[in-house]
Amino acid sequence: MRDAPRGPWRTGSLAGPCLSPGPLSRRALLRALAVGGGAFLAACQAAAPTAAPRASEPPAAAPTAAPGSTGASGADGWEQQWQALLAAARQEGRVTIGGPASPDLRVAVPAKLKERFGIETEYIAFPPNQGEFIERLAREQSAGQYTVDVFVGGAQSIFTAAYPQQIMAPLRPQLIHPEAMDVTKWRPGRVWFKDPDDTYFMQIFNQVSGQIAVNTEEVHPDEIQSWHDLLDPRFTGKLSAWDPTLPGTGWNTANWLRLTFGDDYLKQLYVDQKVNIPADARQWADWLARGTYPIAIGAASRDVETLKKDGFPIAVLPSFPEAPGVVTGAFGIVVLLANPPHPSAAKLLVNWLAMREGQETWGRADQMASVRTDVDNAWVPSYAVPKPEYQYLDGYDWTYVNTAFPESIPKIRQIMALRQ
Repeated sequence: MRDAPRGPWRTGSLAGPCLSPGPLSRRALLRALAVGGGAFLAACQAAAPTAAPRASEPPAAAPTAAPGSTGASGADGWEQQWQALLAAARQEGRVTIGGPASPDLRVAVPAKLKERFGIETEYIAFPPNQGEFIERLAREQSAGQYTVDVFVGGAQSIFTAAYPQQIMAPLRPQLIHPEAMDVTKWRPGRVWFKDPDDTYFMQIFNQVSGQIAVNTEEVHPDEIQSWHDLLDPRFTGKLSAWDPTLPGTGWNTANWLRLTFGDDYLKQLYVDQKVNIPADARQWADWLARGTYPIAIGAASRDVETLKKDGFPIAVLPSFPEAPGVVTGAFGIVVLLANPPHPSAAKLLVNWLAMREGQETWGRADQMASVRTDVDNAWVPSYAVPKPEYQYLDGYDWTYVNTAFPESIPKIRQIMALRQ
């Protein structure tokens, strides 16, 4: 028997997964927590700050600053501050960035910063486990060494490791350019900080994950019209998914399905249907391309589009209204490190990443969907861009990340242990 969505986790329920981007107020959060109960009691945070004015790319004519905009100094001051910041950053001559191990990012971002501002960039790629990078930074800071200015990464280890160890500096006060603070250009209706202090962790990308991809030579897309269709016996042994017992896409997808449809559904899917777990992205892609396991759960758009470009018959199924997906920023949380070695260049960089050009440059290189309304995201496939008519689970919500994983992972591991 198919499990129906349970209680407060029904898609579209006020107490269910929060709209993203469309955060709830603190009062609504508390109300949702009181009503919801269970493993994950997530709602979105803080109301939008006062809107800042529109602004074109620097050096633009000075607009009027909005009253109370953090970091702004009014029409008579921001241009002078910006020009002084440019001069100081050029004097320092370089900036050090930590980011995902993307060859395109390592080329595109330094080239644009050199062209745009005349500064050099040292790009440090994360190891496969971003937490190792954060622990390294924490050890360095404990020894009085500060080697990285800014890094752009994923929420799990940032929220659970970087924040408790306080390796970061307040980012919001560093935003001085009106374009960076123009809330009419941010899809959440505010400059999107995800931490409870609303000042440290700025999310600049947001896109849908949890999609289903199929090899159309083995499975016709019309054969799967809902998540429950995956339980059909004819698909037994034909599915793959990322490991749901580890932080990242695999866990986010599995926990979202568990919260939406229940533990029994998760067992039927991952255990009874004999879902296969790839060792890495290369194996996952090979399985899907060859049709070895022609249905892939939690497909990453970058990997899917690469296979399609290489001529393989791959299709991504449209979102199902019963459970449209999880949205996350992937490697899209900007963190300003404490005592950055190049403070002016670091300040320039976080402003640039909050602006159109910065998000467009980084997003195009890493194939991520910007949260700015003036970025067209043409490089991102349409299925990965959040649709306003759907209510997604926000996989980068502060409460979700800090509460759902430690509460749900033992249950998911218990379910997965039944595979043995």
